[in-house]
Amino acid sequence: MKVWLNGSIVDARDARIDPADRGFLLGDGLFETMLALHGHPVFAGAHMLRLKAGTELIGLPLPYAPDAIEAACIEVLEANGLDAAPRASLRVTVTRGPGPRGLALPPEPKPTVLVSGATAGEPPARLSLATAMPRRNPWSPSARLKALPYLDNLLAKEEAREKGADDALMLSTNGAIACTSAANIFLWEDGKLITPSQNCGILPGITRAALLELAPDIGIDIAEEEILPARLAHISGAFATNSLMGLVPIDRIDGRDIPAHPMTARLAAAYELLLDAADEEG
Repeated sequence: MKVWLNGSIVDARDARIDPADRGFLLGDGLFETMLALHGHPVFAGAHMLRLKAGTELIGLPLPYAPDAIEAACIEVLEANGLDAAPRASLRVTVTRGPGPRGLALPPEPKPTVLVSGATAGEPPARLSLATAMPRRNPWSPSARLKALPYLDNLLAKEEAREKGADDALMLSTNGAIACTSAANIFLWEDGKLITPSQNCGILPGITRAALLELAPDIGIDIAEEEILPARLAHISGAFATNSLMGLVPIDRIDGRDIPAHPMTARLAAAYELLLDAADEEG
């Protein structure tokens, strides 16, 4: 496998990350995961905008312009023979780079930027969720960033798998519904589509943002709300979203069957048209 590391395409076996890199030692960094269709990264501009905003928020100087990182993504796809693949995944990882021991930020950081790619399989047909113990902290800046530390999410997913579910339903520290381990969640309630608001400790996903714009255009009333788990007893459908899988229906939460809402399929079809348009523009 070939990767793009700090400006050059290299074999993954020869890629060297400094042992003092703060991303490895402290999780001091951010990442983006993108879907590529036939060699074209989908919504690359939105992903790069989120990455740039995140690095500015945490004071991490981005050493390459977003356009240069987008170009690096294309290079990685081509170097790995994925430029014609129907579906591929790209990951852009940015760390603050090597630094002295301790938590204090290095006065002159030398960030590390790594771009990798791989084939992407078809999304699952449906998902089951189980509520997990780890919670999302709305007060933490990292809850709203695509930050490297994913230990809570990892442990939540494993707990859900031990309960016989595909993924975790994560709550906020305030007890509201937040997300799955790696996806945003949407619920159908009284003919309206609702999704947890950003003050619930969620990552504002790229696909989530696209649906917030798309839903009203096809006559779907959509709202961002604080949603307590008790409301799950009254929902008429649910689905999860992220950049790689798009929209995937949720058919069970904590052992309770969730009906298939007919509008989920309509919204998924509209989103696929949006992806097709993005692929053609690429």
